[in-house]
Amino acid sequence: MTMLVFTVPPLLQYIACGHSIFDPGERHMSRRNLHVFDLLFVQKGCLYIGEEERRYEVGPGCALVLRPDCFHYGLEGCRERTEYYWLHFQTSGPWTAADDDAGELHPDNAADELFDVRSFPLTLPQFVRLAKPAKADELLGQLDQLHPNAHLSAARLKQQLLFQELVQLLAASQDSRRNSPGRACAERAAALLRSRYREDITVRELGKRLSFHPVYIARCMQREYGCTPREYLLRYRIEQSKLLLMQTDWTIARIAEEVGFRQAPYFSTCFSRLEGITPREYRQLFH
Repeated sequence: MTMLVFTVPPLLQYIACGHSIFDPGERHMSRRNLHVFDLLFVQKGCLYIGEEERRYEVGPGCALVLRPDCFHYGLEGCRERTEYYWLHFQTSGPWTAADDDAGELHPDNAADELFDVRSFPLTLPQFVRLAKPAKADELLGQLDQLHPNAHLSAARLKQQLLFQELVQLLAASQDSRRNSPGRACAERAAALLRSRYREDITVRELGKRLSFHPVYIARCMQREYGCTPREYLLRYRIEQSKLLLMQTDWTIARIAEEVGFRQAPYFSTCFSRLEGITPREYRQLFH
């Protein structure tokens, strides 16, 4: 299965949509370098579409996203009356196409959780049978009805909001990806590390608590978060220390102990390595 992986923010941007009906024998037009993503959702009948060397039969309740950088064309005419919605959208951020989970874009772990906008990967299946086709039909119908008022700011905002709900629906339909054992393992490990960050938790103890081998946990977290469990815990501790540096007048030693460091000098070394300044210099930025 081909996945489209977008780095967000920025959010995907709705452009336009419409409703089309093909009689038997009519086929989807051929286009190259469309410069936008073209989402097709079939209500009745079937569309036979090719994109480069890939072939799709888009039946009722199915959605296909045609890429802006590929040649797509009608493979054959419809065999029956076919009704479908089309929707154009775009992104101003980076994106990639990958088979299954390969090539996922990791979140921006270098960003400051308190002040920076953190990027994360949004993965959409290029072709999928929607888990809730009736809801997709409803959302696309509302978007289509808003078209006559698209010159109004309120209508444009409503369109973007409806489109983001549709994007969530597409993402949720890729059950095999979202509920993969590797992702579930990484998320459980991250949740445990966040809840026990003050403790001296080891990778072996993490493995016992999750009932997984530490090497498997590390591989899963590297895939999902771009770092090992130890690195994830260190970054989270530093983020918590930054809150205390801003909000309290505690000593550096006390803050180090509060967030799980046994020795203040080691805490200062780790803080400086990740933030580029010492804890004391960071505090002075806000006092």
